[in-house]
Amino acid sequence: MIALSLAEVAQAVGAGVPHAALHPGTATVTGVTLDSRAVGAGDLFVAVAGERVDGHDYLEAAAAAGAVAALTTRPGGPLPALVVDDTVAALGRLAAAVHRRLADGDLVTVGITGSSGKTSTKDLLGQVLGTAGPTVSPPGSYNNDIGLPLTVLSADAGTRFLVLEMGARGIGHIARLCAVARPDVGVVLNVGSAHLGEFGSADAVALAKGELVEALAESGTAVLNADDPRVAGMAPRTRARVVTTGRAADADVRATGVTLDEAARARFTLVAPGEEHPVALQVVGEHQVANALSAAAAAIAAGMTPAAVAGALSAATARSRWRMEVTRRADGVTVVNDAYNANPESMRAALAAVTGMPATRRVAVLGGMAELGPAAGAEHERLGRDAVAAGVDLLVAVGSDAAGLVAGATAAGARRGETAVAVPDRAAARQLLTEVLVPGDVVLVKASRSHGLEQLAADLLGPDASAGAGA
Repeated sequence: MIALSLAEVAQAVGAGVPHAALHPGTATVTGVTLDSRAVGAGDLFVAVAGERVDGHDYLEAAAAAGAVAALTTRPGGPLPALVVDDTVAALGRLAAAVHRRLADGDLVTVGITGSSGKTSTKDLLGQVLGTAGPTVSPPGSYNNDIGLPLTVLSADAGTRFLVLEMGARGIGHIARLCAVARPDVGVVLNVGSAHLGEFGSADAVALAKGELVEALAESGTAVLNADDPRVAGMAPRTRARVVTTGRAADADVRATGVTLDEAARARFTLVAPGEEHPVALQVVGEHQVANALSAAAAAIAAGMTPAAVAGALSAATARSRWRMEVTRRADGVTVVNDAYNANPESMRAALAAVTGMPATRRVAVLGGMAELGPAAGAEHERLGRDAVAAGVDLLVAVGSDAAGLVAGATAAGARRGETAVAVPDRAAARQLLTEVLVPGDVVLVKASRSHGLEQLAADLLGPDASAGAGA
């Protein structure tokens, strides 16, 4: 973060400067955090009142750890208080002020959105751009009104590239994030079923995702997935130059000759205007080709050459946890932990990746997909049928929300209770898998985040697991 005086912070967030801010040694902010356990000397502690924890209860701990001030909704306490009505909104205003200052220099900001693949694409792009200059692109999904400002604030005057993931749970959310940090390059990956229960329709999802390209200046670049009609249809919504990606021959940045190795990692030729270069991805699944193309187009728009991009993509690895983490146990069972989140599209992509891996049996341990609204029952049944069609040998549905998976699988020919099994919870799934897994099995573990199946994957691996290809 660039160092700011407390007076500058107060001006940015719209708060008065506390008298204590004038004392020597207390008036410079060099970092921002919401976690009292992570506070360091010089930090501004942002007190956020959540559903279970109120940051205002941890002001003493923040002060003891070296915080110089707190952003709060009420005066008083052991730290100089910058008092605002809404600390999350104020955090956004602070990040916007910092971004405007950094954007006056050489900073290139890239925003990424889509129903699925945002974090994987962000991780690929961050590593690619990192070969060309100092890059801020933290692991994980910092894609909301808290995470995105914190990402912006972690940049400093030496940062050349800032990669931002942008999520949305309603119309106007991405526009609000773009107001914090307007991108120079905007990437839209896809429009799918994630959060369909909140948006109501795929068209509404597209309306929200397209706010990213609407925010671009005429000098910017919109990177649009030509293989997704709703994304391709966003082109008229932007003033910026449009670059398309995909498998089609008319895409500006495309992949040809896609193949998969025995670990389900894609190889292809990256075709960019006037150039062709080989790419050998280190991440698992053919669905990563689309993510890699979007990352490539964004990096080229940011000034990299296609040759440099292809080389960097071939070296990039998975950075964020619980996204196609492939680990081989000592007994020869391979666990694929993709349990960070799930929607119908990402479930099918994960199934395709696993069924492309050599195995004695392919086992899919799946929990429910949240936020699908009235379509939830039908989507779970459809996914059960798709799992059978993809070649899954054993489907284990975890929890009542996933019961439709077994119904769909049995309708497609699976044997209920034998090759399609419903279990009530994670403990029951662990017990079943302990009894039935044999060397050579490949096990996919995936569900919506609220189901916490990453713990089941950890249980299956145990403390002595060793990472294999793609881990």
